[in-house]
Amino acid sequence: MNIKLIVVGKTEEKYLKEGIEIFEKRLKFYIPYEMIIIPSLKDTKNLSPQMVKDREGELIIKQVSKADKVVLFDEMGDEFRSIEYANFLQKNMNAGIKTMCFVVGGAFGFSDEVYKIANLKIAMSKMTFSHQMIRLLIVEQLYRAFTILKNEPYHNE
Repeated sequence: MNIKLIVVGKTEEKYLKEGIEIFEKRLKFYIPYEMIIIPSLKDTKNLSPQMVKDREGELIIKQVSKADKVVLFDEMGDEFRSIEYANFLQKNMNAGIKTMCFVVGGAFGFSDEVYKIANLKIAMSKMTFSHQMIRLLIVEQLYRAFTILKNEPYHNE
């Protein structure tokens, strides 16, 4: 299975970039992985939140093929413990999913069209995190999941 993490906008903070790079490097030992960064929209002052979501949604959908399993990080999604998340990934690998696309939307969330192509919504927490910070949490949890599946000592439980 391949993993694509699709995100809207660049990660600006140096400490987040460095953390993401650390876990991306580690993750690539376990599974093919790439982060696709959709550039932030320009000149959005005169656009409604819905218009921004729709435009970002078009760009997100262009990055996904019909065969991909699409998982949105959404505050209304299902929550997993780390071991459950690892089992979720294993189940999808066993099912022969070729590419799993994890998607982090922009500041206003996802368009209706993006929700229509989604197979699942996952919430990282009931708390709200910045769109930049959540990326670090996602790649760390992906790395943690694969160490759990390989019975490596990173995760303690």
